[in-house]
Amino acid sequence: MSSLPETIWSHESKSPSPKRRKIQSETKLDSDRAHPLTTMEANGSVHEIDEGLYSRQLYVLGHEAMKKMASSNILISGLRGLGVEIAKNVVLGGVKSVTIHDTGNVEWSDLSSQFFVSEHDVGKNRAEVSESHLSELNPYVPVKSHTASLTESFLEQFQVVVLTESSVEEQVRLGEYCHTMGIKFIMAETKGLFGRVFCDFGDDFVVTDANGETPLSAMVSAVTKDSDGVVTCIDDQRHGFETGDYVTFTEVKGMTELNNCQPRQIRVLGPYTFSIGDTSALSEYVRGGIAHQVKMPQTTHFKSMKASMASPDFVISDFAKMERPGVLHVAFEVLDRFRQSHQRLPRPWNEEDTNEFLRLFKEVNEGHPARVEEADEKLLKLFSFVCCGDVCPMQAVIGGISAQEVMKACSGKFQPIHQWFYFDATECLHTDPLSTKPPETTFQSEQQRYQSQIAIFGKDFQDKLARQNYFVVGAGAIGCELLKNLSMMGVSCGGGTVYVTDMDTIEKSNLNRQFLFRPWDVQKVKSDVAAAASKKMNPHFHVVAHQNRVGSETEHVYDDGFFEKLDAVANALDNIDARMYMDRRCVYYRKPLLESGTLGTKGNVQVVIPHLTESYSSSQDPPEKSIPICTLKNFPNAIEHTLQWARDMFEGVFTQPADSAQQYLSDPQRYLERTVKLGGSQPFEELNTLKRALVDERPRLFEDCVNWARKHFEANFNNQIRQLLFNFPPDQLTSSGVPFWSGPKRCPHHVVFDVSIPLHVDYVFAAANLKAEMYGIPQNRDRAAVSSMASAVAVVEFTPRAGVTIPVNDAEAEAASNDGNADHDELETLVKSLPSVDQLAGTVIRPLSFEKDDDSNLHMDFIVACSNLRAENYDIPPADKHKSKLIAGRIIPAIATTTSLVVGLVCLELYKLAQGHMKLEMYKNGFVNLALPFFGFSEPILAPKKKYGETEWTLWDCFNVTGDITLQEFLDHFKNEHGLQVSMVTQGVCIIFSPFMEKEKAQSRLAMKMTDIVEEVSKKKIPSHEGALVFEICCEDEEGEDIDVPYVRYALKKPQRSSACSLS
Repeated sequence: MSSLPETIWSHESKSPSPKRRKIQSETKLDSDRAHPLTTMEANGSVHEIDEGLYSRQLYVLGHEAMKKMASSNILISGLRGLGVEIAKNVVLGGVKSVTIHDTGNVEWSDLSSQFFVSEHDVGKNRAEVSESHLSELNPYVPVKSHTASLTESFLEQFQVVVLTESSVEEQVRLGEYCHTMGIKFIMAETKGLFGRVFCDFGDDFVVTDANGETPLSAMVSAVTKDSDGVVTCIDDQRHGFETGDYVTFTEVKGMTELNNCQPRQIRVLGPYTFSIGDTSALSEYVRGGIAHQVKMPQTTHFKSMKASMASPDFVISDFAKMERPGVLHVAFEVLDRFRQSHQRLPRPWNEEDTNEFLRLFKEVNEGHPARVEEADEKLLKLFSFVCCGDVCPMQAVIGGISAQEVMKACSGKFQPIHQWFYFDATECLHTDPLSTKPPETTFQSEQQRYQSQIAIFGKDFQDKLARQNYFVVGAGAIGCELLKNLSMMGVSCGGGTVYVTDMDTIEKSNLNRQFLFRPWDVQKVKSDVAAAASKKMNPHFHVVAHQNRVGSETEHVYDDGFFEKLDAVANALDNIDARMYMDRRCVYYRKPLLESGTLGTKGNVQVVIPHLTESYSSSQDPPEKSIPICTLKNFPNAIEHTLQWARDMFEGVFTQPADSAQQYLSDPQRYLERTVKLGGSQPFEELNTLKRALVDERPRLFEDCVNWARKHFEANFNNQIRQLLFNFPPDQLTSSGVPFWSGPKRCPHHVVFDVSIPLHVDYVFAAANLKAEMYGIPQNRDRAAVSSMASAVAVVEFTPRAGVTIPVNDAEAEAASNDGNADHDELETLVKSLPSVDQLAGTVIRPLSFEKDDDSNLHMDFIVACSNLRAENYDIPPADKHKSKLIAGRIIPAIATTTSLVVGLVCLELYKLAQGHMKLEMYKNGFVNLALPFFGFSEPILAPKKKYGETEWTLWDCFNVTGDITLQEFLDHFKNEHGLQVSMVTQGVCIIFSPFMEKEKAQSRLAMKMTDIVEEVSKKKIPSHEGALVFEICCEDEEGEDIDVPYVRYALKKPQRSSACSLS
């Protein structure tokens, strides 16, 4: 069978589901006010956090951490590329205030990475020029500049001080003062392709949450009474705890002393067991209970910078370079001594200065308290050669890390760097840079914006970057950072083009991390605004914005000609389907792909290189664990279950019935024909749902909507529970004598509607208004009026019925849904009871599409009320709207710092692609977690090799067939040229040739052209933009054995360079 990822080139290729372009009302921030502090900070007191703006970041940091940040004043000294990157991320993060400091003026060398200055600003103070741009990023954070020298008295007003352009003498002096005064101190700097971060948060810094992960919980099935009591969890769920964790308990029967006890430290004994210390004096355990992980505060001790320079602690950035931090620790000190002596840094790629630097290193290292026994001289030479350079991706990496450390210093959230972090990206240089070093003049330039980058890579490489053609797919957080970096790097600034596409529009929640957007851009198209903003940073940047979704429907736009001119693709997508689609396109066109993603403080980078590495789709994460149907329907035990139930309720009440009604109203005959063919009891369920929507539960007035909502409350939170308890009483035992309501099954109780309870009114209020919207009835947002209407609704007393079957597990539920076929006569009666389309003339009904981010639409209000009422039924702790939105809306937590770091790493890989590296060890796939902090890099995985006969091939290979030939000629080609007997040919979902085909049909096709067969079978003309068809073939070798072979690229036009295959 031919091997190829899911075929995408046929007429019916699969594509990711489209994003909806959303226009939201009331989302624009008050841009007329410089700093509206009424909801975030006023007169030093913290008030409500703007969840609309900070929603994604709140899911990373939490409210308490954000409140602490909103009380913190930050100083950032040095406003070159690194300083402005840190400031940008900190301002977006939402601190109380940011003061930016710089005594120097903008120079040409700043323009390769300082994205808030321009050629016209050369000669002006960096801080003053940057102030207005930084102020625009967040209306809640005042930004002011300071241009005088730093004094100790000036530092007193700040909670965190960050230095980026200071001498070692100033770093030590101010660091000692900050340590003494309890001011958190961070030093960060980059020199060429080398960077470092230092943190000193004082003698006793308390970390309230070291990793930011949601605390675990596990259901208990047994607890022993012993000197070291052992807790056993139910056997279908691993507890996930680690030795040293702390836990407390709730809902334990018998050994009640454990309920809400002081956190106990545990020792893990196995995946389902752990010990909790002495339980011998406690009562006997009976049953039940939940163990809850407790995050315990940790106190961390920091040395001052002076002390830490002599005795450094390192956080490793790359485990393949574990010896480098010690060398670079001394090298940065030597560099400062060189600068003090010569009043400049070593000249780029200058042998004389490098020899002086090496001499100084030996001298300093000899007497250094952190002396390096064996220093890598090649590394030190590279350090000296490139240290006067400055590139935007390095600033993004170090700036993202440093800004996260600022947030840790303010909030105590996450584990800080303790205390030194060193990072380098020497792989970005051309292969073997020391032995093939070009003339020094290659790296020299004056008064041009890329001179700091040219100092590292040379003029020829800069020209190559300018000619690059890139496709950036997505203009969200990653897309914005990519465009910023590309414009600063000079990519596509001299003959090349960057194409960016995104069909989404800007929403208020985007502004916290998609930094190219401003409050006045809300409701505009992302790609247009991002392209314009990045071009403003560098007027030479040639960027073209599209508003297209990538998928089969835009393959006439992104066709052979489009991909042929590309040098690479950079994904900035937020869903797996679209990522896999673009991956398949890059494999087909043999284009490099830069893939990346973030999840809160976690990020990953993958580089895909044609004919060298595996592709993005070669490996996938395991699927998310789904919630069993019976758990959702009858036996929830966690808030996640009730929220999913509420989401299903929303779809089942406000979306699906209206969808069915619209289909029936537009073409009743087609709808009914399709429905009656459904299996099992589905036809009855579908038609009953339709009848309820059009007849039984169709409201005419808003009062009807309230009547329906009140009765819906009764049915779901009272009647259903009473029926469940009638079938399975609280004291029921299983056949083995175990209580039925035990373990994961929580015994419920019904809820009696009470208009004085806000949650009950919340449900009726939201449900009634959504029902009205669904039918085009004017809503009533007067809560008191809705409460009054609900009180007047007459509800029939419910009596549980015998003979009602309630499935206990998924197998029973599936059997019940597939039990028997629909009775024809009953279906006929149900169909006849439906009103005709004529009778329904003028009916207004439209499905509601769930939208989590519009607080005015009542969607989340319904979900929260519905979920929490269900939780009340089962005594599950409720969730507020913020947490409910995260779970029900499947929100991906996000923060600007991670995005900055990840895109910096992506762009470092872009340098390597532009260099043309074909050695696997030069590239780095990366996984980072800023919370821990953890940095892991590895070589990309080689593309797996397969073989037929003596021919090796990978996923990058294909058979290339040119010219419109007959099926017989096609089969003969593989037999004669490759010794392969083709037994089956398919194209997309179409079978072209098969051993199961009727002999007469197969014979007739042998004489037909391949294109004619495709059009005949698919009943579609081949689109004019398609340059080739893709066939998959099943083959046998000469011994008749089935073998795995590549797919076939059947060229309809003259083959393009990028599509040439390695197998003819």
